[in-house]
Amino acid sequence: MKQLLTKNFGLFLIASLTLGLAPFTPPHIWGKLQWIAGGGAISGEQPMQTADWLDLLMHGAPWVLMLISGSLLLFDKIKMNRQGSQS
Repeated sequence: MKQLLTKNFGLFLIASLTLGLAPFTPPHIWGKLQWIAGGGAISGEQPMQTADWLDLLMHGAPWVLMLISGSLLLFDKIKMNRQGSQS
């Protein structure tokens, strides 16, 4: 699983910049995050409906995968540098 995540960083980056930011004026993910941060997602005048949560999942998943993949790549690089300097 780790190898699959690290191997596909470029794919996750492209997905984040396309699907993750669609539509581009303004991106859905930004609007949903503002909605959640404002406190109106669960309770309020217009709480988020099921479609809104699925929309957040669809536009947010590429970003989460890219962050996980990038973190794994970074930790592997740090680990390899430490092993190389100990030799």
